[in-house]
Amino acid sequence: MRVRPLRLRPGGPASRRFGTALVAVVAAVAALTSGCVQGEGGGEADGSDIRLDYAYYNPLSLVVRDQKLLENAGHSVTWILSAGSNKANENLRAEAIDIGSTAGSAALLARANNTPIKVVSLYSKPEWAALVVPQDSAVRSVAQLRGQKIAATKGTDPYFFLLQALGTAGLTGKDVDIVNIQHADGKTALERGSVAAWAGLDPHMAQSRQEGKSRLVYRNPDFNTYGTLNAREDFLTEHPDRAQAVVDAYEQARVWALAHPAELAALLAREAGITPQIAAEQVERTVLDNDPVPGPELHAVLARVIPIIVADGSVRSQQDATAALESLFDPQFATKATV
Repeated sequence: MRVRPLRLRPGGPASRRFGTALVAVVAAVAALTSGCVQGEGGGEADGSDIRLDYAYYNPLSLVVRDQKLLENAGHSVTWILSAGSNKANENLRAEAIDIGSTAGSAALLARANNTPIKVVSLYSKPEWAALVVPQDSAVRSVAQLRGQKIAATKGTDPYFFLLQALGTAGLTGKDVDIVNIQHADGKTALERGSVAAWAGLDPHMAQSRQEGKSRLVYRNPDFNTYGTLNAREDFLTEHPDRAQAVVDAYEQARVWALAHPAELAALLAREAGITPQIAAEQVERTVLDNDPVPGPELHAVLARVIPIIVADGSVRSQQDATAALESLFDPQFATKATV
């Protein structure tokens, strides 16, 4: 299997623009490491006591942020946008956020690779990943993807969805050419014809189906590994009350979202810059009345993923992955959550 990195083209002759580029890079790095959304605080140095991500693949995070559920409870919050589970894990690893939202598979992968996090709540049971092809593609089955270029974001649920889907046709990642780019770039690559298929993620996937005239060639809800809320272990140890406040806010958001699906879709549309119809498709594919307590069901889902991430080389060994799974959950916060 070849995994191709995304390469950025230079903007012009380096001899004339080096100074400007250097300043821009330094500024970008500073913004990334601070983890700030402009106008929303800069971490504990500015008085915020909780640093959270929000993500368009996690509609409940948008509710918590939009309704200021934590701020109204007396907390100061720094909000950081996560473009994918891999980015949320990067921010957790860099201690830029205290709690982040990923897929269950990404949480397992992070812990197996020595990122000290715990799953404290399940925010959804989504069908947010599928294999996508152009509408006029001749591909009608997973088996026909042998030898084809497929866009996917390593370390995320769509990537592991892809590997599981290939397995249903007796294929592995070595039988295709995986192009490793971020979710939004995968959508663009598919619609431009640069790849034959894309392991998609909502809302980009719903947008591509409705506006880009793409087709979901393979779906399997059981290959999606829940939406998990993950906290750094040191944060849980030092500030269990703040962690509980976050989980409580998510439960408040869940209750509101279940009672107001149209308003949830409208919020998602506004935040993600998509149409209400696209947002409604994503919400329709997202189960929100799941049990938020991480337990046996999530354990079983992730246990099925372990052989896949081991064979893929995403973790060092089966032993590391198994040990990570057995120490991944901290259910006390979801168990005690109040609305």
